[in-house]
Amino acid sequence: MPLPEPPLRTPLDARAAGPWFPPGTGPVPAPAALTLVCFPYAGGTPSLHQRWSGRLGDGVHVAPLLLPGRGLRLAEEPFTAMGPLADAVTDALADRPGGGAFAFFGHSMGALLAYEVACALRERGLPGPLGLFLSGSRAPHQYGDREDSTLPEEELLALLGGLGGLGAGRAGVRRAFWRRRLPALRADLRACDDYRWRPREPLHVPLTVLAGRDDPLARPAQTEAWRTYTTGGFVRREAPGGHFYLLDDPAQELLLRELRDWCARLTRAHARTGPDRTPPRDS
Repeated sequence: MPLPEPPLRTPLDARAAGPWFPPGTGPVPAPAALTLVCFPYAGGTPSLHQRWSGRLGDGVHVAPLLLPGRGLRLAEEPFTAMGPLADAVTDALADRPGGGAFAFFGHSMGALLAYEVACALRERGLPGPLGLFLSGSRAPHQYGDREDSTLPEEELLALLGGLGGLGAGRAGVRRAFWRRRLPALRADLRACDDYRWRPREPLHVPLTVLAGRDDPLARPAQTEAWRTYTTGGFVRREAPGGHFYLLDDPAQELLLRELRDWCARLTRAHARTGPDRTPPRDS
């Protein structure tokens, strides 16, 4: 199984806002490339997605988001509300240099954030993603029934263990990892706890949803409910494992195969429309 994500360090007296993408991983302007913007799960850093670089096919550039309160942005206060966080990420994408086709991947909280950013891009009249690949998440209107952010530390760590976040055989290592990440984790969980879906028109791009077969936070009926959030085609898949299925093989390899095929389909479809076409707008 993969090692836990190593924490990145930054001087504690840093004050300036850090990069939304780690150096060398941000969206690239190459017209032929598909940039896959990866949104982390609660408390997550870019390191999981950085390991996907070069594994999703030729021309696919992996661009993992680095949220405040972790890694190189450790000195920054993490967001505790989904709306302001989505607006800030949308600003970062709107300011990216060049252009080129892009798509979104998000797991758990990252799936919800990816959806909100796709909606925000549409509301601003900006080009949106070619598609969304969402993992380990119920549909947005089903959020708001949990209070995980308020759990005492040991109960929160026990919850993570029950969901598979402590991993098999390295629970002590992962427990120490999550203890260091608790402030960012609680902030992210609060954003999810307090989230209330605002009804909007569905997106118009392909949407794929994948969840662990034993995930108590994303059961089949809950992931199937994403179908109504797009008019651009919907696919639902399952992987062996629970909520954190993507941390361990063989489910991680299954996810990467699904992502590689999905990115290839998006790239082919985009190429058929002509090299100068911008990503489709969700309006």
